[in-house]
Amino acid sequence: MNLLKEFLLEDKCSYLDNKEQTTHYKVIDKCSANACQELIERGYRRFGKMYFRPICAECHECQSIKIDVDNFMFSKSARRVLKKSKDISIVLQHPTMTKTHLELFDKYHKYMNEKKGWEYHATSPDHYFNSFVSGYEDFGYEVLYFFQDKLIGVDLIDILADGISSIYFYYDPDFASYSLGRLSLYKQIEFAKRYKKKWIYLGYYVEGCPSLNYKAEYTPYLTLNGRPSEYEDFDWF
Repeated sequence: MNLLKEFLLEDKCSYLDNKEQTTHYKVIDKCSANACQELIERGYRRFGKMYFRPICAECHECQSIKIDVDNFMFSKSARRVLKKSKDISIVLQHPTMTKTHLELFDKYHKYMNEKKGWEYHATSPDHYFNSFVSGYEDFGYEVLYFFQDKLIGVDLIDILADGISSIYFYYDPDFASYSLGRLSLYKQIEFAKRYKKKWIYLGYYVEGCPSLNYKAEYTPYLTLNGRPSEYEDFDWF
């Protein structure tokens, strides 16, 4: 593991209106799967070679959560989503970047801008590569969802020793009837059950942030206690 840079950044909060956030960043080259897991278990997220977590002094709304795979039960609604996906094929591979990826990513974010008021910024190949392709080493993957030969969803994940870290998912809104966001998580859980992975690391749950409310539906889940450093033990409860 080669730590290239470490810094703090203060900016507008990504999750709650009228708040500022302080984020701790680590830029790591050639990060091992074990080192990645050590950070994820302590509340960090990974985008490319960038590992980060919020460390706001007066706010603790960002709660790291992980799904308890062994005790997760698929509801009737979940089984309907899985059954409906019989026309969809899936490819698991290390992350790539194509013109189709970029067009789908842009289409999804324009849709979310109209539907949920997300800020829209056209992405560039460099930005996409640095966020979702770079730094995958031997543990980063993309799950590609196809309807016939058409790419309709991309799920970025890390497959670690004890679980899956869910990084980012985007999809074609023309295929929203397939409930692709839910489908992608159900498929992660199916994979984890099959390969004896105990956890799905879902990142942050923030009460009051509509875009993150869905995470509380995937029960049972555990919450990380505090913000342990890499040199401290961690406790999920």
